[in-house]
Amino acid sequence: MKLPRDLGGEELARLLSRYGYRVVRQTGSHLRLVSTFKGWEHRITIPKHKPLRVGTLGHILKEVAAYVEIDREKLIRELFEPKRRA
Repeated sequence: MKLPRDLGGEELARLLSRYGYRVVRQTGSHLRLVSTFKGWEHRITIPKHKPLRVGTLGHILKEVAAYVEIDREKLIRELFEPKRRA
């Protein structure tokens, strides 16, 4: 699945909340998020830009996938695929 090209930093932070990430501070145009989803703290910094560059988004998702211990492609599907209704 391709990464979205129009995703902003605040929107990504909201999507990552399902993995326990929460914004703990904002410095300038960057958001600092922390998650304790796996029992220890994991910190990531997300630019508050809209849209995020594809390389930046890819790197953030790689870090989150490693922390959550799932495949990057599965993480992308869980975050960005529209929910199917039965």
